[in-house]
Amino acid sequence: MYDFHQILGHDSVKEHLQNAIASRKVSHAYVFHGEEGSGKKILAMAFAKTLQCEDGGKAPCNHCVSCKQVETNNHPDIMWVTHEKASIGVDDIRDQINGDILIKPYRSPYKIYLIGMADKMTEAAQNALLKTLEEPPVYGVIILLVNNINRILPTVLSRSVVLNLRPIDNQVIKDFLMTDHHVPDYMARIAADFSGGNVGKAIKYATSEEFEEMKSQVLHILKYIDEMGLHEIVSGIKTITANKGAIDDYLDLILLWYRDVLMQKATNDPNLLTYKEEYQFIKGQARTRSYSQIENIIKSIEKAKLRLQANVNMDIALELMLLSIKENS
Repeated sequence: MYDFHQILGHDSVKEHLQNAIASRKVSHAYVFHGEEGSGKKILAMAFAKTLQCEDGGKAPCNHCVSCKQVETNNHPDIMWVTHEKASIGVDDIRDQINGDILIKPYRSPYKIYLIGMADKMTEAAQNALLKTLEEPPVYGVIILLVNNINRILPTVLSRSVVLNLRPIDNQVIKDFLMTDHHVPDYMARIAADFSGGNVGKAIKYATSEEFEEMKSQVLHILKYIDEMGLHEIVSGIKTITANKGAIDDYLDLILLWYRDVLMQKATNDPNLLTYKEEYQFIKGQARTRSYSQIENIIKSIEKAKLRLQANVNMDIALELMLLSIKENS
């Protein structure tokens, strides 16, 4: 259900949106910025639903015709911009927003347009949208859901209210997984730690058998990496990263391991580790590596993630990372 009360965390964002509704100071454009799984869609839909609710309160009543239409994805005045190509082109914006927004709402106070993955808009599409943002009708509200805000033109951002979604506390996520998804304590803690404060990722990790298998494969390499030759490591990594869509998850698992090694070296406190069950292996690697070696490894993993985001060949990015890990072992 799209309801502010049902959304985990993001209290400052929810407060901002509800205050805007209550004070009747709703902007014509919003940018919801956060990584995939951070809750952008559910927040945007709760906001849209509340704006259209016939009760006119700070939260949706969930009983009126408008609220029921939102829940069935059948509201005539809340529209998602669709696109057939990999990017959102200028014609998509012109046809679905610019050419439609001048028609008054069917039966609601607002006409709301949502653009998912708005950072996939071409520059021409963003400039077309800008024309509407400069002179919007009083009832028009445009919401952009953005993973990478650097791909949005400054001129678009300057005419929008930008709301950054921050990571949610791990304990809050763990409690949520145990209460709402009935995940056992151990799995809830692991999933929360791995999620980086991202509820969507945490749910995926806690409920996916594939993730558990992925974690086991990665841990086998990380635990015995000091005894393995480089060709063995490269072969192992290539095998487990055959699913290229999960490469970020693999790198996150590796990064968390070496952050644990650094944490163990700095504090000698196993309770602070994410991989608590692998304490003996982590303790051994912390003992045989210097601070600078561990930090070099962490930097190499972070650099691999950046290279992949920049579309560098995956095999090259991973092999450079693994070379650094071996050099600092």
